[in-house]
Amino acid sequence: MPTNQQRRDAAKRKLQRQLARREEQDRARRQRLVIVGVIAAVLVISGGVWLFVSRGSESSTAASTEETAASSAEEPTTPCSYPASGTAAKEVSAPTNLTPQNSGTVESTIVLNGQDVPVSLDRTIAPCGVNSFLSLASQGFYDDTSCFRLTVSEGLNVLQCGDPSGKGNGGPGYTFATEVATDATYPIGTVALANAGGAETTGTDSNGSQFFIVYGASTLPASYTIIGTVTGEGMSVVNDIAAQGVQKGAQDGPPNGEATISKVTVPEGALEGTGTYETTSDAVPTDDLGTGAVDPGAVDPGAVDTGAVDTGSVDTGAATAEAPATDTPAAEPAPTSGGAG
Repeated sequence: MPTNQQRRDAAKRKLQRQLARREEQDRARRQRLVIVGVIAAVLVISGGVWLFVSRGSESSTAASTEETAASSAEEPTTPCSYPASGTAAKEVSAPTNLTPQNSGTVESTIVLNGQDVPVSLDRTIAPCGVNSFLSLASQGFYDDTSCFRLTVSEGLNVLQCGDPSGKGNGGPGYTFATEVATDATYPIGTVALANAGGAETTGTDSNGSQFFIVYGASTLPASYTIIGTVTGEGMSVVNDIAAQGVQKGAQDGPPNGEATISKVTVPEGALEGTGTYETTSDAVPTDDLGTGAVDPGAVDPGAVDTGAVDTGSVDTGAATAEAPATDTPAAEPAPTSGGAG
């Protein structure tokens, strides 16, 4: 399993190869410009010489094109990428399967307040997001953590979890691209990933570990990666927490009631297998998935994010999420790390 340093070294080597190719392409363009200048001068003297030089130019251009194509062919690409970002709130490794299964569902269970909240994870709509969630769950990243943020408003009703620090700005030490359809909606029971970035950034392509569960009507832009849906009697557990409201009667902040995840269970072997992708790139193919920018002001009290939580406003010491915060360097959206919104 590659370490963060190995992934950084690999990214550095990739950048160096790209810079070398660009330099070679620039050199080839400069050579062609020189050749064109020579051709223009020689045309005045002899049409025959022009023909000779022209053929030489064509040969040089063809050779340069073939070399560039060969160089590009050597550059590996994968549907998923999990580059290092920030410091992990809990020791964990990024997923190693960069071509995960991209069809079917995986049945998982979030044990919340000692009760089962079944979640059907959909690999079809978010293969990289589901892959990350399964990886984190299998490593115990979510064990013994709290859902640090609850929103209760006309436009946003979500419970946000997934930060072991409980402050709303913690993540897994890596991020990955948004996977969302441009017409995505977030009905009750939706489980989606929070964006990172905070109020001054869109948070796009900054998924991490934080996720949120929609328990009531929520008006959100199509900017959050949906990884699954709560099934069975799972929403009754979430509704019980929501019914107790937010600390100090606020619309957004730490829940009054207990909201502790003791464990997230996933099937054995859930991370195994690879998918079939028509095209591959540094992120999931966008033929069917569109990435929408998050408008921090589009939702009141704010988009779901993983922004840092103000821990000084709660007498009990519990963290009060900023609205609308985002993951960290704020963690993901609940819809954003550091707060929903």
